[in-house]
Amino acid sequence: MSRAVLSLGSNLGDRLAYLRLAVDGLAEMLLAASPVYETAAWGVTDQPDFLNAVIIVESGSVDEWGWLRRAQELEREAERRREQRWGPRTLDVDVVTVDDVRSDHPDLLLPHPGTPSRATVLIPWLAVDPTAELPGHGAVAGIVETLPAEDLAGVHRRDDLTLR
Repeated sequence: MSRAVLSLGSNLGDRLAYLRLAVDGLAEMLLAASPVYETAAWGVTDQPDFLNAVIIVESGSVDEWGWLRRAQELEREAERRREQRWGPRTLDVDVVTVDDVRSDHPDLLLPHPGTPSRATVLIPWLAVDPTAELPGHGAVAGIVETLPAEDLAGVHRRDDLTLR
């Protein structure tokens, strides 16, 4: 049995529909889904705002590589184009953690190396799992407390939007 935390993001087209595409594509394995948050773009900032969420999924037949393949399949289904690093995208599905698996393989870094500094992942994750732990880093709640105030202020919960 493997349990994975996946982060979802979209800033092109029908952003909510793309997040829902990911949730629906993993519905049979879905344990929990965070609220939807709106955030400014990170990295390349001259692009539309993102909708972000975190989902927790579980399966007895999917390992870390299987979660990566499923994430990539969902991105292909959303017709994601990788034209610019950190550029706009219809759907981004990142494998944040899979149980306590550690991987330094260039195609699958686990836990996802950007997680400790990304309020766009940590805040939704904390909302869906208040006792979450990021392997090698500790409690997600404690990590959030260390983030700059401006990073936290840039993550806006959208209670008018739902994933299901």
